[in-house]
Amino acid sequence: MPNTSYLRRKQPAAARNIGFMLRSGTESMILLGIGLPIALFAAYLIGQVTRWLVRRRVSVRTSTTVVLAVIGLSLGLVLSSLIFRDSEPWSLEVLLLSIACTAALLGLFALVARRFQPPRPRMSILEVARSGESQLVEFKSSARWNLHTQQRDERMELVVAKTVAGFLNADGGTLLLGVDDDGQSIGLENDFSLVKRPDTDRYELWLRDLLSTTLGQNAAALPVIDFTPVEVDGRPTFLCRLSCPNSPRPVFLEPSRNERTEFWVRSGNSTRQLTLENSIDYITVQWPLGVGRTLAAQLRSSFRGSRAG
Repeated sequence: MPNTSYLRRKQPAAARNIGFMLRSGTESMILLGIGLPIALFAAYLIGQVTRWLVRRRVSVRTSTTVVLAVIGLSLGLVLSSLIFRDSEPWSLEVLLLSIACTAALLGLFALVARRFQPPRPRMSILEVARSGESQLVEFKSSARWNLHTQQRDERMELVVAKTVAGFLNADGGTLLLGVDDDGQSIGLENDFSLVKRPDTDRYELWLRDLLSTTLGQNAAALPVIDFTPVEVDGRPTFLCRLSCPNSPRPVFLEPSRNERTEFWVRSGNSTRQLTLENSIDYITVQWPLGVGRTLAAQLRSSFRGSRAG
């Protein structure tokens, strides 16, 4: 005969263990159901930030960055379980290690992709002209010659410098000279007549001098300048392209020695001047590291000084 008293003593304990396991399983499923969407959303955000950071160097799909971010987060959790044995998954050290693993994995992938990914073919100047104006493309009929007054206009030279500054202070862009607003080639015959020797070398030298005087030597060296020959009304002439990258530091425009410096930014399909307060906010966001903080502090100081005066 089995010991019934022993079985009666054992049954409640076994039932309690089964109930505990069921509750633990239910709680695990709930945590998993809540945690998965959060992890996927975090992976998506990290992937988007990565795509923005490497946008000028390599092309990466959103799906690729999300998958890599999920793998990086998982790797961070596994390493955390080995290093921080008693830590919870949402503790600070676990989160930091997971983010570090994700960043390292995405950075490594970007380096490898940049090495093996073929460079994008560069559009010709005429193809850019046919594509029309946009946030990254601007057309100017001339840089020096006013087609209405039929003479040199220094204000047009300043407009070129403002446009270049706007591109450098934003995401970069392309400025075409010798093209009207409709994308039609006009040529730079009149502009070339204002330099000592009407050729592309002298014209580029003048452009560099203009940018160096108004934007500074460092900013003047950033744009890549090239030309393409065209024929307008049966006469040979040239179009000029200034390919402007996004500058590693803020670029300020100095119209003349007696005027205050200005800060221009490309916004949509136009170039706009920011006020001092808006410039501070923009610089802090666009250049969040040392240079941004330093220049923002300098601008705040000058702003307070101008108010006090």
